[in-house]
Amino acid sequence: MSAAIVTNEYRSGVPVPRAGRVDGGAEGAPRTRLRLTRRGRAVFTTLAALPIVLWALAAVLNAGGAAADLAGGDSLQYVTVGAGGSLWEIAEAIDPSADPRDTIAEIVRLNGLDGATIEPGQRLAVPASE
Repeated sequence: MSAAIVTNEYRSGVPVPRAGRVDGGAEGAPRTRLRLTRRGRAVFTTLAALPIVLWALAAVLNAGGAAADLAGGDSLQYVTVGAGGSLWEIAEAIDPSADPRDTIAEIVRLNGLDGATIEPGQRLAVPASE
């Protein structure tokens, strides 16, 4: 009796799509991978790099405020370094009674210098002498 019962699942040995299935494929069919065009890759890369670029721009723009962070409204003078000049000579000329090492540290901080190396013709902000 089972041979006499024919279902609508198969007709001539070919599977019939079930109701509700549009693609007619098997239930475990693999999905296709996302493929980006050249323009899509450029847009994606730009969007991914944008926060890094904005962070670098903000860091560069905020780096110039070294001379502007004076406490208590101290005034500044500007000195141009001569040939053979050194920070020690400048510090002694500004305040002969103070320890030159402290004055040099203040000059380095005010100008955002990496070290105590200066070049002739360089303009330095120095604390105003009293």
